Amino acid sequence: MLDSRHLLWTLSLLVTGCASTSAPPPTATRASSTVSVAPMSQRSAIVSQADARRDDADWGAFYTYFEGESYGARDALAGVAVIDPGQEIHPPHEHAEEEYLMVLEGTGTWHLNGETRAAEAGDLLYAAPWDVHGITNTGTEPLRFVVWKWGAPGVAAPERPE
Repeated sequence: MLDSRHLLWTLSLLVTGCASTSAPPPTATRASSTVSVAPMSQRSAIVSQADARRDDADWGAFYTYFEGESYGARDALAGVAVIDPGQEIHPPHEHAEEEYLMVLEGTGTWHLNGETRAAEAGDLLYAAPWDVHGITNTGTEPLRFVVWKWGAPGVAAPERPE
């Protein structure tokens, strides 16, 4: 198991895209133009699993800890998925946002751009925009993983490759 303090710290850095613990000022300069940044829809918080939104599905459950905008992220998602043995959330997929998946418990199979590899606790997958990725629980116990996905405000998503 990962230390929850380090997991929350890493989660906050990944979701905000920041390498420091201080938030940027409400007005930021980008590419020689000033962009007014709307106040965060998410304030600093500690969210317990009991307070996260839980969505049950045929494959298991998804806990949404954060979904929305912040100073450093747009279309952000931070959550934990629990996949039942023999299941997957969905087939391997692609999207414009960057995404990290980290296995906390269980075993399975990673899918990345047509290749597969064993997945186990402590493994992390990074999916660049438009890379086909996913995970399947091939073990006998639930597979629990953290997902962080976001886009950056003011940065256009790359075009989908042909």
